[in-house]
Amino acid sequence: MSDGQTPSPADGTPGSVPPAGPTPPPPAGGPTPPPPGGPTPPPPGAYPQQGYAQPQPGYGPPQAAPLSPSDEKMWAILLHLSPIIISFIGPLIGYFVLKDRGPFIRHHAIQALNFTITMAIGYAISVVLMFVVIGIFTYFAVAIVSVVFAIIAAVKANQGEYYKYPFAIQFVKA
Repeated sequence: MSDGQTPSPADGTPGSVPPAGPTPPPPAGGPTPPPPGGPTPPPPGAYPQQGYAQPQPGYGPPQAAPLSPSDEKMWAILLHLSPIIISFIGPLIGYFVLKDRGPFIRHHAIQALNFTITMAIGYAISVVLMFVVIGIFTYFAVAIVSVVFAIIAAVKANQGEYYKYPFAIQFVKA
């Protein structure tokens, strides 16, 4: 090239220059081709904003389907008996997973969680009291009370009744 410029490719990469020469005229009666360098954005207000102000139907967090009565009873029984094996972890996980699945299961999840937290406090006090001899006896008393009331609550849940532990502290409220 005689003008001292180096030729650059016109392959569409950033920084490329379109080939020199006149721009071809638009076709008669057809759409106008985009200008060299890419399409221009539409002017403000040309298109309405859609879907930003309000959520679209069908989107958002999925809603938990309610459980059948037999499934509610089964889960309530498991929530009451799980502390015998895995302490308060079972009712805690059950509360977070099942609390929105129906009023029956929510009630039993809250009751089981509150009772296991109360029993955990009883176990902690018993461990402290083990430095005096009475802690050994209170530890076994808390263990027996925990198992007996968990079984009673499981039976009541199986009968479809709302059961409330007699002396559980209400840490989690409905």
